[in-house]
Amino acid sequence: MSKYQHIKEIAYEANMQLPQLGLVLFTFGNVSAADRELGVFAIKPSGVPYKDLSPEKMVIVDFEGKTIEGELRPSSDTLTHAVLYKHWDGINGIVHTHSTYATAWAQSQRCIPIFGTTHADHLTTDIPCAPPMSDELIKGNYEHQTGHQILNHFTENGLDHKEVEMVLVGNHAPFTWGKTADKAVYNSAVLESIAQMAYLTEQINAQAPRLKDALINKHFQRKHGPDSYYGQ
Repeated sequence: MSKYQHIKEIAYEANMQLPQLGLVLFTFGNVSAADRELGVFAIKPSGVPYKDLSPEKMVIVDFEGKTIEGELRPSSDTLTHAVLYKHWDGINGIVHTHSTYATAWAQSQRCIPIFGTTHADHLTTDIPCAPPMSDELIKGNYEHQTGHQILNHFTENGLDHKEVEMVLVGNHAPFTWGKTADKAVYNSAVLESIAQMAYLTEQINAQAPRLKDALINKHFQRKHGPDSYYGQ
């Protein structure tokens, strides 16, 4: 048995959640699961339908993006995952989808405003949207640069990847991450739900105000603060 079997199984199970949650169409998405001690991650193979996946088909890649084990080609987004793992500690799972509402916001090049308490239950900021990369970078190592596009946006805006575990890539689609692959999938589903709610909010009231700070702090702290008690 491969010494990477544990993360192959984690990555497989996490990937299979994407179609179950309605977050992917065809093969439009991927999940990776990392083992920090081994310095590798398991990721979905490129272009393989979800019904044909198995733990054995997951590809093992190091944090430089080099394939370590696996007969199939890793996801085309592998280098983006590798950049994030290499530069951000504390994350062991990454998800990329083209889920409808989150992708629509990304295509609109807009951050998702924090309109309500569902959003505030998960983070205290708007969901960031990184601007599209320059033509020069697009012509280069595109997937690698996408990772740096995300890193740079967080640095320039003073965002902490451990507090904001999701981002929209302008004109592209969302990425989410977490301490585990399951948490990254959870964040992807939450992001899609919040994106849909925000869209509908603006349809109902184009001048809908941002959630006031007192409610933002209350809802976030009751779920994540030192005296948290909210579980629903």
